[in-house]
Amino acid sequence: MNTIETENSLGITFCDRLELAFTHGEGSLVWDESGKQYLDFTSGWGVTCLGHSHPVIIEAINQQASKIIQSPNAGFSYSPSRAALLSLLTQILPAGLVKTYFCNSGAEANDACLKLARKITERRKVVSTLGGFHGRTFNTLSVTRGTDNSDRYTPRQADTVFVPFGDVAALTQAIDSQTAAVIVEPVQGEGGVQIPSSDYLAQIQKLCHTHGALFIIDEVQTGFCRTGSFFALEQSNEKISPDFLTMGKGIAGGFPFAAFAVSDKVAAMLEKDDHGGTYCGNPLGCAISHAVVSFMLDNDIAGQVRDKGKYLLQKLQQLHKQFPKLINATRGQGLLCALEFNDHSLTRPVTLQCAKAGLLVVPTRNGILRLLPDLLVSRETIDRAMTILGTVLENYRGQECT
Repeated sequence: MNTIETENSLGITFCDRLELAFTHGEGSLVWDESGKQYLDFTSGWGVTCLGHSHPVIIEAINQQASKIIQSPNAGFSYSPSRAALLSLLTQILPAGLVKTYFCNSGAEANDACLKLARKITERRKVVSTLGGFHGRTFNTLSVTRGTDNSDRYTPRQADTVFVPFGDVAALTQAIDSQTAAVIVEPVQGEGGVQIPSSDYLAQIQKLCHTHGALFIIDEVQTGFCRTGSFFALEQSNEKISPDFLTMGKGIAGGFPFAAFAVSDKVAAMLEKDDHGGTYCGNPLGCAISHAVVSFMLDNDIAGQVRDKGKYLLQKLQQLHKQFPKLINATRGQGLLCALEFNDHSLTRPVTLQCAKAGLLVVPTRNGILRLLPDLLVSRETIDRAMTILGTVLENYRGQECT
């Protein structure tokens, strides 16, 4: 059996896969088993932030793996690479976040924060947003997308309330003295690159302070320069100081790694046995993350992303003008961009045709294609990708909505 046959026969999948098997990559490019080259505008859903096989990541893996990968007794002992990463993060974390814990995935980080918020406040109610995505663990599924998603899994978490994203009035009605926490993405990724007003996070912060609820900001997809600043919350019109900040994806350039940081108020209320994990803050993951964050700082990747993000969005807006009956909207912040179709059924076939033409994009619910190229993508590569996308869209003019 070949790769695809073997996976279909022996593996479990919960999604519609592209009939492609990739063997290697370099920068913004990947190659399949037949040797065909593709432009990767998915970054593995945002994780390969420095592109594929970046030298600083390879060097960090080789150097640390030759020393030690996992510490004896895991989190029961100390690690020089963990200490180095903790120190480095103090240069980029928003003010007020004083302690950090490392874990394996963004879902795990969000799960831990929800658990800890309920313990600290001794409340059960959590307010989330419709269309938000916070993970696929049982706890994070309960605050993901909406009741159409959370009600599929029993027992249902009855104390979760969903409000429309960006709707401060609805939040005002939902948050009360029984609310343990509010969890929100500064920009919804899986929800279709939904960008709220610049005062949205500040309004949530005020409501949380008023009612004694804890504020969880999920920067798993938006963090580490993806939106043009180290964290998207920095683009708010006021200073934002959440109680919890969750991080993942770009934090280690493709290696499975994540973290959450907490305020001094939360840190003072954490106790032994509140949380733990086998691989949390393992030396290899910490060393890779240190290399990635150092590279971002040394090379002003946030500034580069702001420039390239504007360029990519301009190109998408040109496609919107070229295909006004196909495309309903384009939007983006940094290198987190989206194209929304009038006919939602086009998302899957356009994704497949783009892949056939050598461009990989991310299909998302509600008729949306997400584009998440690596943060080092060149303007020339953006031009190539937009040419492919335009050619594919040209084939669908006959399906334009009237």
